[in-house]
Order: sequence, then structure tokens, then C-alpha cells
Amino acid sequence: MSKKSKKNRVDIVYSTNPDFNYEYDQEEEQETLAPSQQKLKVYLDTKAKKKGKQATLVSGFVGSTDDLKELGKLLKTKCAVGGSVKDGDILIQGDFRDKVVEILTNEGYKAKKL
Repeated sequence: MSKKSKKNRVDIVYSTNPDFNYEYDQEEEQETLAPSQQKLKVYLDTKAKKKGKQATLVSGFVGSTDDLKELGKLLKTKCAVGGSVKDGDILIQGDFRDKVVEILTNEGYKAKKL
């Protein structure tokens, strides 16, 4: 049993009963809002961890990680560049703010360029 799963045990530390099943906390995934209710922010990011290279960052998505990854894949495909989805943000390589805002508004999202 990994250490991560031990931390999620509820109300019991140890049991001598070999048939005892531990109860674990279930992490609830957030329900995805409709595209018209999403308020996304699109801005240019040039932090030091990217070694000064430009990247377009999309933040403010409310929903499941699967839906976020799907949106990230759509944006990367339409812009024909690489990128990633981490910590609830979509990172697109290069300065594609105008194009990303246009794609998001065509998909029904409320996107704002900052």
C-alpha cells in the first residue's frame, strides 16, 4: 500500500482484523460549467522558468481535468503548436493570444485578453 493512500484513511489507524477494509476519502471532481458560463483569461507569460520564452496562458477554467485537457488539445491543434495543461491552466507555446481568444469565443467561451 502506498503512503498516499494511507493518508486518506478515515477514522482508523490500525486494525488486527485481517478482513477489515479501510474507508478512504473520495476526492470529488468539480463539475464542468457550460462554455457560456466560463470566464477565461488569456495572457502572455514570460516567467523565468521558461527561460524568457513567450507562452500564452489560459486560466480560469472551472471543471474536470479531462475537460480541461480536451480544451487544451483543441487549442494546441488549432494553433499548430505545442503546450501543456498543468495546475488548472493551459499553456500554449508562443504568443497566440489573439488567435486563442478567437478560438475560445467561436467555441462559446467568454474569453478576455489581458
